[in-house]
Amino acid sequence: MHIFSLAVLLRTVTSVMRMRMSIFLLLIISSFCLSACEAGIYHTVKPGQTLYRISRTYEVNEDYLARVNGISDPSQMPIGTRLFVPGAERVMAVQVIKATNPAKTVTAPVKKKETPSSWQKPKLKKPTSVATRPPLLKAKATQVRKLQWPLRGKIIRSFSKQAKAGGGKGIEIAVRAGSDVAAAEAGKVIYSGDGVNGYAFLVILQHENDLFTVYGFNRKNLVRQGDFVSKGERIALSGIPPAGGKPRLHFEVRKGKLAVNPILYLP
Repeated sequence: MHIFSLAVLLRTVTSVMRMRMSIFLLLIISSFCLSACEAGIYHTVKPGQTLYRISRTYEVNEDYLARVNGISDPSQMPIGTRLFVPGAERVMAVQVIKATNPAKTVTAPVKKKETPSSWQKPKLKKPTSVATRPPLLKAKATQVRKLQWPLRGKIIRSFSKQAKAGGGKGIEIAVRAGSDVAAAEAGKVIYSGDGVNGYAFLVILQHENDLFTVYGFNRKNLVRQGDFVSKGERIALSGIPPAGGKPRLHFEVRKGKLAVNPILYLP
């Protein structure tokens, strides 16, 4: 009787030890697979680089990148932080944002505060108010970093604030039908479709600093609303206007809701 109980006990202990060994091996194999599958690189944050710029450069969702690295507030990311970028194969150069605009924009209100009495009378005179507006508009346009041409071709229609072609204000570039249309700057697709009259298939990208680019007269759109695209990435194939005519691309640049001359933003 004692011998039988001892044999049962030995078999039970052996089964438990085998089960524990199997679980231990499974955990080791799982951890090895996870570490092997989670390919990526470490990017060191340099002065002027933001989490948004880094995510766009590596084509990784900004929220996902912040979550992977445990960043709760991207604006408080210190210089020298090592960010793990999943899926990246090499360290890439991230464009640095130069803090030159704030210094220029601060000087205008400072001058008004120094001589408040001299600004009260000129405001009543139309010639002085009209004369001061053009330099401000030109300064905003020249401070913007240059965009990339969406495609190369002859400009057959120049920018005009009174233009109605395509339902907007921009330039028209003659190209062969089916030519690749590239994003002028990295950004987010906020519209992709043919529901706007006068544009045929239309793509609208939103960029930093309240800047938008518009691509119309497309034969086919290659991106969907909500996509993030890189600078120079293919977003559409060129077509012809809804009213007919030669193949061309309708290209607009907007600062907020204001249409501006795209030539000021192109190299």
